[in-house]
Amino acid sequence: MSGSTFNHIFRITTWGESHGKAIGVVIDGCPAGLSLEEHDIQAYLDRRKPGQSNISTPRKEADTVQILSGVFEGRTTGAPISLMVPNTSQRSHDYSEIASYYRPGHADYTFDQKYGFRDYRGGGRSSGRETIGRVAAGAIAAKLLKELGVHFLTYTKSIGPVCANMEAFDEAAIASTPTHMPDYEASRKAEEYLAKCMADQDSAGGVIECRIHGVPAGIGDPVFEKLDANLAKAIMSIGAVKAFEIGDGFNVSAANGSSNNDPFVSEHGKVTKKTNHAGGVLGGISDGSEIILRAYVKPTPSIFSMQETINQKGENIQVQIKGRHDPVIVPRAVVVVEAMAALTLADAIIANMSSRISYLKDFYPGK
Repeated sequence: MSGSTFNHIFRITTWGESHGKAIGVVIDGCPAGLSLEEHDIQAYLDRRKPGQSNISTPRKEADTVQILSGVFEGRTTGAPISLMVPNTSQRSHDYSEIASYYRPGHADYTFDQKYGFRDYRGGGRSSGRETIGRVAAGAIAAKLLKELGVHFLTYTKSIGPVCANMEAFDEAAIASTPTHMPDYEASRKAEEYLAKCMADQDSAGGVIECRIHGVPAGIGDPVFEKLDANLAKAIMSIGAVKAFEIGDGFNVSAANGSSNNDPFVSEHGKVTKKTNHAGGVLGGISDGSEIILRAYVKPTPSIFSMQETINQKGENIQVQIKGRHDPVIVPRAVVVVEAMAALTLADAIIANMSSRISYLKDFYPGK
């Protein structure tokens, strides 16, 4: 199976399955000398682990990370960093029945068509637990970017029909509400909506917004390696994400040039923009303003109500999914979106060091 490696320089390869012995990631290209401890990575993993509220799967996993290589005396060595998280709460018997049929909304059918074989225990590589490796690697990328003055603020913007009121924005609510919404009242309404979904044996989707501060102008490329295109690929590679937008996104199709263009101004010798409809990227290159992106997440496909599908013999059947599942994926996916954005930016910023001869001369001044 190819396609488990992401990025060019700050490169990661995730490995493992939902119901295997462990899951993890190898990071290659991280500069030497970055201060790194397991607790730095654990803080990110704790944001996505299951069983933390009544709106997440009851599967209990500590998701405790172990650094196997690439770090010595609290600093990265420049060698590949290998991270592992053991699986400790597998209940594979919950999935034994689905070996004979294809779950609606899952990758069961497409896996069978591609490989002629699939790991039916929780979806194997298509399981949401694959994102553990992404989040662990993203924690390292975010720590590297923080050294360069780049910071992330990521949260749930909406769940189902309930949208956070940006005028009531409270950053403290992101960490303290089970929905990770920045609006306490919206979170309460979203929890009520999710309770109804669960009572109806159904699930919900939503939108995640990521705001990135401190990215300098000039990061990215103008053709096939556009920063916004690579961010789109990164976010769309998350299993449940079905749409991506940056800046005003879908709304630009109804705008006029006069309203959509962001006027440039000079303030105290610094170039800024009056507005940020572009979301911080112009021509595939960062413009120095805040990067704003959104991920649109589908409802959890594993629902407990009766559904129509087919079995491997091609017979029409009805099924009722068993097991432990999130009624909404969005809150636990917030940190996954942030991690993928961090990985993309870390790679782009490192690659940018070779974009000008003057940058190389600054680093290698010669004799």
